[in-house]
Amino acid sequence: MQISSRFSVAVHVLSLLALQQENDVLLTSERMAGSVNTNPVVIRRLLGQLKKAGLVEVRPAAGGTFLTRRPAAITLLEVYRAVEVVEAGQLFSVHDKPNPACLVGRNIQSALDDTLQRAQTALEQVLAGVTLQQVTTDIVAKA
Repeated sequence: MQISSRFSVAVHVLSLLALQQENDVLLTSERMAGSVNTNPVVIRRLLGQLKKAGLVEVRPAAGGTFLTRRPAAITLLEVYRAVEVVEAGQLFSVHDKPNPACLVGRNIQSALDDTLQRAQTALEQVLAGVTLQQVTTDIVAKA
């Protein structure tokens, strides 16, 4: 199991939008889907989540999609929270219904809870410290 690819696809799409705004290029969901190499429907669903979070403005028909803020004002934590369906403190889950008659099964959840919460907190702190501007700067530098 792994975290879904929605987060990386969302950062990909937002990076495209950030760079297109610099170059005054209209981006449709079809063009974004071509870059991500996925179906435009996937991109439109993701854009809906990003719009709901206030990160993008979507103009109907071929009006395009635009960032609502400067890339330097959008953190990766905001993107993560916009597209990942993870409750606070629930990034990691322990398997359901371990055997209560077993010493390990009875105690595995409580043994891991603190460690997993600290791991999620660390992830969120790192994401909060990185902006979309930093990502696009890295992309351009690697070109």
